[in-house]
Amino acid sequence: MVSKDQKAFVKDLKKVYQAPTRAEAETQLLQLGELWGDKYAVAVRSWENNWETLTPFFDYPAQIRRLIYTTNTIEAYHRQLRKVTKTKGALPSAKSVRKLLYLANDRIVKNGQCPCLTGPLFLIS
Repeated sequence: MVSKDQKAFVKDLKKVYQAPTRAEAETQLLQLGELWGDKYAVAVRSWENNWETLTPFFDYPAQIRRLIYTTNTIEAYHRQLRKVTKTKGALPSAKSVRKLLYLANDRIVKNGQCPCLTGPLFLIS
């Protein structure tokens, strides 16, 4: 991307995935194509070609959609879980791993280190 236009392009692209409805997002995608289709053809074409795959995203409420496209919080949470498991050479059973992750999650939630979690994480046995 050309740096002088990059911010403007990203601003217009955000209008697509931050649209409140699928119909509004489609309108924004068409406008994106009209404005930037020549200059950023690969990026616009990628969105257009994968539109049907991307649209289930709009079935979720806005708060969940934001978590989906903002992965920093999720990555930070995973990093904290990896930190706990990385230092263990071996664990005797799957139950001990679940307990270790449950306790780590409990600590993360209680310390407010991950604002995306509002309650305990239920691990599947």
